[in-house]
Amino acid sequence: MTPRNSTKLIRVLYLDDEDNNLRSFKAAFRRDYEVYTANNTEDAFSILKTHKPQVIFSDQRMPVTSGVEFFNAVRQVFPDPVRILITGFTDVNDIIDAINKGHVYRYITKPWSEAEIKVAIENAYDLYHTRKQLRTKIEDLEKTNNELNRFVYSVSHDLRAPIASVLGLVKVAHLDVKEEQAVSLFNKVDQSVHKLDLLVNNIIDYYKNSKAAEEFVEVNIENLVDDVLNHLHSGESRENVNIQKSVNQNARFFGDYFRIRIVLSHLIANAIKFKKPDQDRARVDLKFAIDAEEIHIRVKDHGVGILHEHVEQIFKMFFRGKDQMAGSGLGLYIVKEALAKMGGSIDVTSSPGEGAEFHICIPNVSKDSDE
Repeated sequence: MTPRNSTKLIRVLYLDDEDNNLRSFKAAFRRDYEVYTANNTEDAFSILKTHKPQVIFSDQRMPVTSGVEFFNAVRQVFPDPVRILITGFTDVNDIIDAINKGHVYRYITKPWSEAEIKVAIENAYDLYHTRKQLRTKIEDLEKTNNELNRFVYSVSHDLRAPIASVLGLVKVAHLDVKEEQAVSLFNKVDQSVHKLDLLVNNIIDYYKNSKAAEEFVEVNIENLVDDVLNHLHSGESRENVNIQKSVNQNARFFGDYFRIRIVLSHLIANAIKFKKPDQDRARVDLKFAIDAEEIHIRVKDHGVGILHEHVEQIFKMFFRGKDQMAGSGLGLYIVKEALAKMGGSIDVTSSPGEGAEFHICIPNVSKDSDE
């Protein structure tokens, strides 16, 4: 049982219309517990408001209000106390009502024994104490989660303005500064700030993916790919990538446009980022096969590929292979998390120097519709 301060007795309320039962109950347990009694619901509610008992007993058969009806009213106003029904009958319907309407912890049949009542009180208090602790922990977690959300939102968005300013200043410097060493230093600044910008964007994507509600719409593949390319690196990707797209569509596709865009954005960004040094333009092959059940997406690049020992690690948070240090270590983790939100899956095949191919499968939420 939960240890408690022995100087603080458990507060117990007993409601019964028969005064003899109330006197007997109080005489039996007043030394061990702080006992309050009431012979009508009005007095019982007054005691609940004033003394806040942790355990409530109520007789079931009373002339005005049944024990179940009383408990049903109590839990609307005072949900914390643990409720125990005392009844001289074992009517199944009463028991069902007690569980469904009164949300009772247990019921005890008359005539009750002192030992049974004591066990019931101690166990009920343990439950009361555990619920209170759990509620406190939930409140603490909600507070921490809200603070974390505010922190992530503030940090990620407040960083965007200075990052944009630094990138703008670097562009101006490239126009005005011609000295070789200075240009080299500005190039390093530009690369570092772009890495920071990538990390901030990934944090925002992670935050949005974890918080955004699912919203299913009909997805137009052509618009989807255009949206992705327009989003990547302020349009520079269109000049740096050769997209080969194939669509085999046998049904309308409905899915979470926001998360599908996240998936394709990160995969195409990786294809561009990890092209071979001798490639002027990254090449990405996109294949979409859509039927009434699901959509299969294949994203194949022709870049440096993934080391065999890294294939099983690439979807872990912050994993970056030694030959792929340009990434943030978040992109593919976000991809897998977004797919998990949609009930999708992903696998990859790759060899060093031969590129990588990602296979994504996402359920078509229209499969049960009549359209």
